[in-house]
Amino acid sequence: MFQSKKDIVYIILAGIFITNAIVAELIGGKLIEIGPFIMSVGILPWPIVFITTDIINEHFGRDGVKKLSFITAGLIAYCILLLFIGTKIPAFETGETVTDAQFYAVFGQGLFIMVASIIAFLVSQLIDVSVFWMLRNKTGKKMIWLRSTGSTIVSQLIDSFIVSGIAFWMTGKITTSQYINMSATGYVFKLILAVALTPLIYLGHYLIEKYLHEPKTEVHG
Repeated sequence: MFQSKKDIVYIILAGIFITNAIVAELIGGKLIEIGPFIMSVGILPWPIVFITTDIINEHFGRDGVKKLSFITAGLIAYCILLLFIGTKIPAFETGETVTDAQFYAVFGQGLFIMVASIIAFLVSQLIDVSVFWMLRNKTGKKMIWLRSTGSTIVSQLIDSFIVSGIAFWMTGKITTSQYINMSATGYVFKLILAVALTPLIYLGHYLIEKYLHEPKTEVHG
């Protein structure tokens, strides 16, 4: 099935990437408040997406990230379709099961958020790839932290304001000041996590390089 070790690595990274992106969309409708700051709980899985993006960029190039980003966007759209259909099918209610109102409160109101997220996701991923490779061409294989952090700084600034603007501000769910607060908070939070998790990028590179270049063992029998 898999032609090489590199194929296996890509499948694993793609699985991590897609899973975290879809989970982030599904839970993104819940807003949380930390002190004076407001943000979506969907922010939590995104740093893993950033890390995976950078590792894929490094080992499979910009085409590897672009193709995976479009596939993921398509899968998120598929989730939106299924959730939309799910909100239209009457629930079997016994008093103990999930009601239509409960189901819609969790998933129905999040559909527009997911649409906004697809737009923000694709725009930010394409920007991330461009910035990453601009820095990669200047630094070569050195300074992984620079291209990783640099691409995240630019792409997530745009992502945070697009998704909050379309999903919450344009729909009238939050005021302009809350929109700025939420977008800025989400951006800073994601940036801090991305920087804090930079060692995981180096660990991922080390493990992948070790796996890809370890000598094959022959089986005698």
